Amino acid sequence: MDQQLTIVKVGGKILESQETLLQFIEDFSALPGPKVLVHGGGRSATTMAARLGLETKMVEGRRITDKDMLEVVTMVYGGMVNKNVVAAMQARGINAFGVTGADFNLIKAHKRTGTTIDYGFVGDVDEVNVSSLVSLVKQGGVPVVAPLTHDGAGQLLNTNADTIASSLAAGFADVMDTRLVFCFEKPGVLINPDDDTSVMPFLNRELFNMYRNEGIISEGMVPKLENGFNSLASGVLEVVITNTDGLSVPGSGTTLGE
Repeated sequence: MDQQLTIVKVGGKILESQETLLQFIEDFSALPGPKVLVHGGGRSATTMAARLGLETKMVEGRRITDKDMLEVVTMVYGGMVNKNVVAAMQARGINAFGVTGADFNLIKAHKRTGTTIDYGFVGDVDEVNVSSLVSLVKQGGVPVVAPLTHDGAGQLLNTNADTIASSLAAGFADVMDTRLVFCFEKPGVLINPDDDTSVMPFLNRELFNMYRNEGIISEGMVPKLENGFNSLASGVLEVVITNTDGLSVPGSGTTLGE
């Protein structure tokens, strides 16, 4: 294996203001070794949809994506958010480049089926092809990945950014030692959502299921944790959930384990 790769998924309020975005990029750039950034942007998409008169519907943190909403998320994720992040990173000497799952045939997916809920153009990942990115990453390039995939037949699909990060981590883990960090506005997984000091330092599947059943863990944290545990099962060395302050501080946030 080569030197350790860090994949960071950033989302939530961090992307909403230039101040928090720039602080994140400073902390991200300080991480040692090769890096990959996966970004969300759901709040920006919701804001843009409202401006266009479109209603946003969510189920357990997952966006219902009809044809009109797909156009919105493609514009926001693949365009506005992705290129703003790339430009900000370039301004700080990070040789970043923006991609979606359709670029380099990076992530193929299929339209979600088999559920009682019609999610529309939401994609579930089938295949990850990181070979085109490995050499670029080893040369110092930093991919900035937007949460869009494709089905191989010309259809773009909206795919949860946490799933994108988890899938990429599993793909890279086959060729590089890989750790995955979910970075958002909270310092970790909280026992009390209103108390930022109530961070769970460690969480396994058993505790996750218990807290989920009790309603302590809910909404957007559910897919984040599900994807985190899937990463560990796929060979990722470490999965951490933290905020910008804890990004480069060992032991910060919540570490997932089996």
